[in-house]
Amino acid sequence: MSRTRSVAASTPAVNRRTVLAATGAAAVSAGVGFALRPTDSQAAATTDQAVVAQSRRAAAAPLAPYTKGTTLATVAAPRTSTPYRRLGDGPGWSRVVRGELAAAKSGRAGRRTALAAFVQLTDLHLIDAQHPMRLEYLRSTDPHAWRPHEALTVQGAVSLVERINALRGAPVTGSPLHFAMTTGDNTDNNSKTELEWFLTIMSGGRITPNSGDPRHYEGVQNSGLKLYWQPDSAVRDGDKQLGFPHLAGFLAAATREVRSPGLNLPWYSTVGNHDAMPLGCYGHGDSWLAEYAVGGKKLMSLSASEAKKLQDHIKNGNDPQGHAFRDLLKAHARDMRSVTADDRRAPYTPADYLKAHLDPAHRGLGPVGHGYSSANLAAGTQYYTFRIADDVIGISIDTTDPGGHYEGSIGTAQLNWLDKQLRDNKDSYAVVFSHHTSKTMTNTGHADPARPNERRHNGQEVLALLGRHANVLAWVNGHIHRNDITPHAASGGRSFWEISTASHVDYPQLARVIEIADNKDGTISLFTTLVESAAPHRTDFSDLTQTGLAALYRELSYNAPGANRTLGGAADDRNTELVLKKG
Repeated sequence: MSRTRSVAASTPAVNRRTVLAATGAAAVSAGVGFALRPTDSQAAATTDQAVVAQSRRAAAAPLAPYTKGTTLATVAAPRTSTPYRRLGDGPGWSRVVRGELAAAKSGRAGRRTALAAFVQLTDLHLIDAQHPMRLEYLRSTDPHAWRPHEALTVQGAVSLVERINALRGAPVTGSPLHFAMTTGDNTDNNSKTELEWFLTIMSGGRITPNSGDPRHYEGVQNSGLKLYWQPDSAVRDGDKQLGFPHLAGFLAAATREVRSPGLNLPWYSTVGNHDAMPLGCYGHGDSWLAEYAVGGKKLMSLSASEAKKLQDHIKNGNDPQGHAFRDLLKAHARDMRSVTADDRRAPYTPADYLKAHLDPAHRGLGPVGHGYSSANLAAGTQYYTFRIADDVIGISIDTTDPGGHYEGSIGTAQLNWLDKQLRDNKDSYAVVFSHHTSKTMTNTGHADPARPNERRHNGQEVLALLGRHANVLAWVNGHIHRNDITPHAASGGRSFWEISTASHVDYPQLARVIEIADNKDGTISLFTTLVESAAPHRTDFSDLTQTGLAALYRELSYNAPGANRTLGGAADDRNTELVLKKG
């Protein structure tokens, strides 16, 4: 295979690589998924997208290597020792060279050629914090089942977009960033409000992160219940006893209009279990739950014993259709509080998800459909292939199980399609994107209602398939909310890296830049560099502006009771150089 051309070529003309990166390239393959042939999505792309992608080229003067705006330079860290810890500038994370799959050869930095560069965002979990279907009351048995920062997910995500827009290019090679990929759980509760907010954040526009009564917040944070942080109230709730502040005006500020610039590069979308199913675990079909989602009643408290029973049901996958959950809600009808009904909170179907991505109002810098096409809509699939650069393709797969439960799997048709895409594009390197990791694709016991006779396949089977193809470089995913990078060695010298990135809802709230470079010595290097949002590390409790709230979002997430402080991963899961033998 000849793979020698650089992404950062010096010619100013808009070349094929730039156009492909801006517009995508996807088409129907045997009625499901997409392959690299022209489609209505590609045909609908316009020249202005190519010009924008061109503007993201590396400048004539070398940009790289650089650290500004990345976790190589600085990372938010606690600066006080009180129970509620204030954040500030902390030391950066150094880059670690990993040679488990191939030895790193000296002199490679002077030889290498950049092939591609992109940004991964994952697990944004945009939350409609007033939605009746939320499980805040599980906090009575698990302190982290509700988090004090959940009303600020929109402000935090916009600040992450601002950080990505400010990057000068790829930190190691100086390559332009071709695109961003969101690897699922873009929304939290399969709510149309959340989907609208996500698409607007990514493509640009105004968002009012409020539902129900447009005049004020209606939810657990002004309920007077000491189980939750009551920021506007003097109530001595459990979180204030841990040092959380009294912030008059917090809820009004959290529900004010927010403006997103939208990403200044093309972006693609991969579906996660929270995007696909209510609460990320219940299959569609229960009409009572659908009505409850848009209705005027909300359960805000539950005994610890009942909360534990419900949480165990969810963890064990014992209630994939939510029937026991529905019965619990019905049993507590008299305990519910009145809220303003809102049809915008309705759950969305897979077809709704695709139509929203294809809506011209959410096009941003493209591509049209953000990887999905009308052919996906017709086939009822949410997986596709796209061209990243001359020598690299991307493959987005759908690992959610519509039969229910939060862990993943894929059906036989999609597994066969993935194998075909890799065979048909054997002369291009491949990066596979999914929501679930190989270890969390264990949900094979629930049939897909649309394909009840189709077998479901686990992560080990996907690993085995990928290991049969020499062109696979990486499997990029999320779901576990933790930075984790795993080498996978297969027979015949084939190998690839599995790159899992932390969420943007739990601390340390990160995204990841991934660069692919040919070292011209028989090896490929994948560089991973983590970035935080653009919000300052230090917070000011009197600053309730959009930026001030984004900073507070990070600090609250650090202090959230029950939060896992190990999600940043080890040093070799963060900023890395991952070396591979060329296939």
